[in-house]
Amino acid sequence: MHVGTLIPHFKKGDFGNLYLDIPEDFEYQKQVGDTYFEFCKKIELNRQINQTLEHIAQAIFKSWFVDFEPVKAKIHAKQNGQDPERAAMCAISGKTDTELDTWLQTCPPEQRQQLITAAALFPDELEDTELGSIPKGWEWKEFGDVIEILDSKRIPLSKRQREERKGKYRYYGATSVMDYVDDYLFDGTYVLMAEDGSVMDRDGYPTIQYVWGKFWVNNHAHILKGVGSVSDENILLFLKDTVISPYVTGAVQLKINQKNMKSMPFLYATDRIHEEFSKVASKLFEAYKVNAEEVTTLSEARDSLLPKLLSGVLSTT
Repeated sequence: MHVGTLIPHFKKGDFGNLYLDIPEDFEYQKQVGDTYFEFCKKIELNRQINQTLEHIAQAIFKSWFVDFEPVKAKIHAKQNGQDPERAAMCAISGKTDTELDTWLQTCPPEQRQQLITAAALFPDELEDTELGSIPKGWEWKEFGDVIEILDSKRIPLSKRQREERKGKYRYYGATSVMDYVDDYLFDGTYVLMAEDGSVMDRDGYPTIQYVWGKFWVNNHAHILKGVGSVSDENILLFLKDTVISPYVTGAVQLKINQKNMKSMPFLYATDRIHEEFSKVASKLFEAYKVNAEEVTTLSEARDSLLPKLLSGVLSTT
């Protein structure tokens, strides 16, 4: 029961007046609770797995493109008369020299070859630039050079329009799904970056969403895709590791416009290195997508089944 005319609200004292229609049989209540718990447990497990997958992808991105661990491993190996390629393989795989031997003997041939190929692509020198030391042969580009911006295809819908167009397709705002509508503007995998409002967190990192499938977007989020050898996942992980506060304008209403966003420095390695990175990242994010879609399915099933179980329309057996 709601009270209030301008702002409806629920008073704490009214909880005692609520009546719940639940089964009288305690054992059946327990069975319903157990069923609900199993759904929740699987949903939480999938979310935890996805957090782990994302952390792994971010760690690999940072190792390759921020800390330059394979490059530095090669440099150190050269200085100490060791094999630079092997050192890079250890850095990329995260294995010690001894562990690497065991892994190479037991892993599938395609994984072994992928590691050997990736290690060979990294240079064994650093060079100075205005933005700091970077691997030799790499270059600084502007972010706008490695992305496609699809903002011109955005169409905002008012709340009234969305009410009139209820449907199954997600309607994204700057930070999350705002509604569901009867049509879509985009179909595929994209990175959404908040354009105004809640554009960044307290540490200055951007508000971003990794989205796929068919959906609609309003005009408060930039719609981005990677170009050439720079994949969508590469763009996502770059943004997660980039402080954008120097590029944000506005005192009251924060905003990062296209011009400022495009001007952000992006460290470009080589086509081959970005392609190899995308192979690794895409496997992680394909698993991420499967888990996320299963969470959606499980959540919908849980929320649909619970009322039916409580009312006796369905049985737990």
